[in-house]
Amino acid sequence: MAVFDRLKFDPEIMVRLKEIKRFDKYVGENWPVVYILSNEEEAYVGETHHAAIRMRQHWMNPQRRSLEEVMLISGDDFNKSVVLDLESFLIKHISADGKLRLQNGNSGLQDHDYYDRSVYKNVFANIWDRLKSIGLVEHTINEIENSNLYKYSPYKSLGEEQFEVERQILAVFAEYIHDDQGVTALVRGGAGTGKTILAIYLMKLFADINSRLEMQMTPDDYLDEYSDIQVAAEAINGINKIGIVFPQATLKASITDVFNSVRSLDKNMVYSTTEVVDEYLKSGEKFDLLIIDEAHRLKCRYKGHLSSYPKFDSCTQALGFKKEEGNELDWLMACSHNQIIFRDELQTVRPCDVDAEDFKNILDTKYNNVIVELSLDTQWRCEGGNDYIEYIKNILSGRASIKKVISNYDFKLYKDVDKMINDIKEKDAELGLCRNAAGYAWKWVSKNNKAKYDIEIQGYQYRWNSTYKNWIASENSINEIGCIHTLQGYDLNYVGLIIGEDIKYDVDMHEIYADKNCYFDQQGKSGVANDPEALKEYLLNIYLTLMTRGIKGTYIYICDDALREYFERFVDVIE
Repeated sequence: MAVFDRLKFDPEIMVRLKEIKRFDKYVGENWPVVYILSNEEEAYVGETHHAAIRMRQHWMNPQRRSLEEVMLISGDDFNKSVVLDLESFLIKHISADGKLRLQNGNSGLQDHDYYDRSVYKNVFANIWDRLKSIGLVEHTINEIENSNLYKYSPYKSLGEEQFEVERQILAVFAEYIHDDQGVTALVRGGAGTGKTILAIYLMKLFADINSRLEMQMTPDDYLDEYSDIQVAAEAINGINKIGIVFPQATLKASITDVFNSVRSLDKNMVYSTTEVVDEYLKSGEKFDLLIIDEAHRLKCRYKGHLSSYPKFDSCTQALGFKKEEGNELDWLMACSHNQIIFRDELQTVRPCDVDAEDFKNILDTKYNNVIVELSLDTQWRCEGGNDYIEYIKNILSGRASIKKVISNYDFKLYKDVDKMINDIKEKDAELGLCRNAAGYAWKWVSKNNKAKYDIEIQGYQYRWNSTYKNWIASENSINEIGCIHTLQGYDLNYVGLIIGEDIKYDVDMHEIYADKNCYFDQQGKSGVANDPEALKEYLLNIYLTLMTRGIKGTYIYICDDALREYFERFVDVIE
């Protein structure tokens, strides 16, 4: 059981900590503990095995002296692994709670397993409830973990694979940052491998590097975080103008709200592609670093159809590129010295998205940057893990041959579409953050006439998403059907997916095919409407992306009878 000691943070703190005795141990001198330094507006969370010495070190840091009290958390069954995990838990949840801004940096936050870790989950929940009861935090764990502040927090713990990618990026930047050549780190990873989390994590890390260099780092900065990260950070300077880019407006809006609540970050650091160009043209100064998420959604002019040609062409020509060759990757490269780019080839969902071949050619032939290519493979979103991801890839590609049971994942096929939609609504009432979605197999008539319905199936009627901007958090989203452009990049607890007649199953050829007459995203099929294989590839990418949004489960309803019968071989059926 955890024990709390609340003390005033002042020059005498070291003496008082040495006197605290719990479970026959002097926990302030030689015992693993977690502590929270706080005032009414800010906090710092740390762990140590010698709290008295640690508090003296904090008192020597002028930034920490603004904090007024110490909450010491100890337990007779605490060990180093437990306090590291509790520290990480509190940093993630306090930062997303929103009541207090953290003074912590985020380097070194790493997810790791240890003996009896599952047992401590309840201990941590009880600790959180105690902090809430005394007013140090405001929200419940469930409220926090369903919020964008938590899901896109720069304080999320990294897995070993993500942590290794971070190390390699910092190493290459430390080595080449003072050259005129520039660095481009290209990180590839499938849906749910933590690309956005790592992008935001790195954004705060580089922002903190700047602020710490300005403040001059003290020994205090090295104690709760990984020393090799700090050494690399000291070698990286001159990155003053930093931006993070989200090609999708809906995800950009969500991240902007997150940055507003995090110390050393600011909403003005979050850009769309055109905003990057506008800022560069206005200031005449390149960004020292651009971190580009969802780079598979960067657009080009020479394939497919764009929503706004005038703005696109003006950006292209203002940067000195030929109009007909315009693409957003060129824009971002031209406007920055260094780049960290996150991309998933299987999430290109429109012909106007720069494809893998063009992406590689642009980087390899047009720019002289040092290029490091890295990958993320571990599944973090879906609790079914890589087994689920590979299974649905095999089903969609026709490679699946036998039915598999995916442990820890709720995967079902419905024959009644309204039952699926209502089951998702029930899940949302229970868990929060559950939504229904569909392929773009119906026209969006309610866009111009709110009284009309867009989707009619089995006598039931539904409307498309009424907004693109942060649709998931909008008031009526649980009663609407989201499309790919509202969901890509987001995590949900459950997804209910309607697979429309834009893809069907050929029982003679034993394969899925695309039906262009049932696909109504004009930008999505422009340029490939008469290329069945290319259209099929984009549509399968869309459905794969939608089927990988759910953390705990995915429910599907399929309109085409033959395709539904094909899926019934592999998925449990709900009548």
